[in-house]
Amino acid sequence: MPARILVVDDEVAIRRLLRHTLERAGYAVVEVGTARDALSGAAAEHPVAVLLDLGLPDRDGLTLIPLLRRNGEVPVLIVSARDATEEKVAALDLGADDFVTKPFDTDELLARLRAALRHRDAGNTAQKTLHKGDLTIDLDRRIVRRGTEPLHLTRKEHDVLAILARHPGRVVTHDRIIAAAWGGDDDPRIEYLRIVIRNLRQKLEPPGPVGSLIANELGVGYRLLVDP
Repeated sequence: MPARILVVDDEVAIRRLLRHTLERAGYAVVEVGTARDALSGAAAEHPVAVLLDLGLPDRDGLTLIPLLRRNGEVPVLIVSARDATEEKVAALDLGADDFVTKPFDTDELLARLRAALRHRDAGNTAQKTLHKGDLTIDLDRRIVRRGTEPLHLTRKEHDVLAILARHPGRVVTHDRIIAAAWGGDDDPRIEYLRIVIRNLRQKLEPPGPVGSLIANELGVGYRLLVDP
């Protein structure tokens, strides 16, 4: 049977668009328009993922995120017209896997969904080895190579790359990266993180547009873009 996706949105036109997009991609779709129906639908239908709007008529969608994830590690992707940075950060901190802003590109939405499902299927642990073209990231051995040539990274660069690599294709917030990489160090600031990201890009990304490996989610965090 096709994998089942729960779509939660109070706008009929958006639900219709999402249903058409998902069914064309081979998924089965269950659609609801309220928070109450979302919780009952999740319990009854056991979806493999949830596409969740935040502006629901009976409850703020943010409050649903931990409830939807309470009975399992079902990926939750926010699909919302809210585009404020604090909303995105709040959703991700509450456990959402990704945030797609309306109006959205359907191909990008499907790509984000596939990334979330791959992460779930891996048991919420990153792959041991990641690839981007001729770049190889070996997490266990803390080795990064271009072709057969090892690339030197500092300890902090390895730490930041590792937290991104544990969530490939997904945005990781600034606060989560700083907490993981700096821990209890005094006064870790976002400026330090930006310096490390800049150095990683210079060492790991090929010539051309910045962000081909480490993409910036403005005001929110960073996303590691690797080969499927």
